[in-house]
Amino acid sequence: MTMRILITGAAGQLGQELQRALAAETLAAFAREELDVADAAAVMEAVAGFAPEVVIHAAAYTDTAGCEADPEQAFRVNALGTRNVALACLESGARLVYVSTNEVFDGARGEPYWEFDLPNPLNTYARSKLAGEAYVRDLVARSYIVRTAWIYGFGGENFVTKILRAADSQGELRVVTDEVATPTWARDLAEALAALIRVPQYGVYHLTNAGGCSRYDWARHILARTGRGHVPVHPTTMAEFGRGPRKPPYSVLRNFVGAAAGVVLRPWQDALDEFLAAAYPGEKPTG
Repeated sequence: MTMRILITGAAGQLGQELQRALAAETLAAFAREELDVADAAAVMEAVAGFAPEVVIHAAAYTDTAGCEADPEQAFRVNALGTRNVALACLESGARLVYVSTNEVFDGARGEPYWEFDLPNPLNTYARSKLAGEAYVRDLVARSYIVRTAWIYGFGGENFVTKILRAADSQGELRVVTDEVATPTWARDLAEALAALIRVPQYGVYHLTNAGGCSRYDWARHILARTGRGHVPVHPTTMAEFGRGPRKPPYSVLRNFVGAAAGVVLRPWQDALDEFLAAAYPGEKPTG
């Protein structure tokens, strides 16, 4: 039986993959230009008008530097916007999937975070996303809070596109070794969410591709798999890099709850290799 599903943030890399993964369902997909989640009346009208069974709230203000510069906008979108979506779900009876972030943790412990560990965000973006989690938890009993990390995909700016552009334009790179998490292909995450909404087991989930790596190791893998293994990559640290908001040094997420429900993602290397082969078909791996 098909489901009626409303997606926010539909033009983003995850939003596009959600539409692909859920193509057999009845969808209402809203890009930011079509639905401003910070507009409570517009959100209520959109949800009431479509009457979804599930809302997947993928819209967010994810520019961490922008969030630091304009905290009001960060909380307006990520906290109050999520409250608006949650209230609309409460009114309509829809289940809610909220996409959150690994950055709700401070990264101080140096080992993967379980779903049961207490968050301690270091930057405004993460604090605003954690505030969104609180609204979802308080307002919608039938909800999934899904933390993920380092999303990349087709049709948008991400770490992969930045690394390749910098390698081609600069000829060498400096990439940090002391920020560790998990690259997550938006396609794999979307397919995991499509499976998760079939399981009526609500609560907090950690869904990323499996494993973890530093930004430095991620960059070297990208270059090697696109024929740019010869490009020098110089290791540096976040302190030496010297700009941007504070980031958790180690925020790998352990998928314990999802695995218990049968939702498991493959290793990050396998997902990245498949993505790179599809996105850059003319580029041959080095070695």
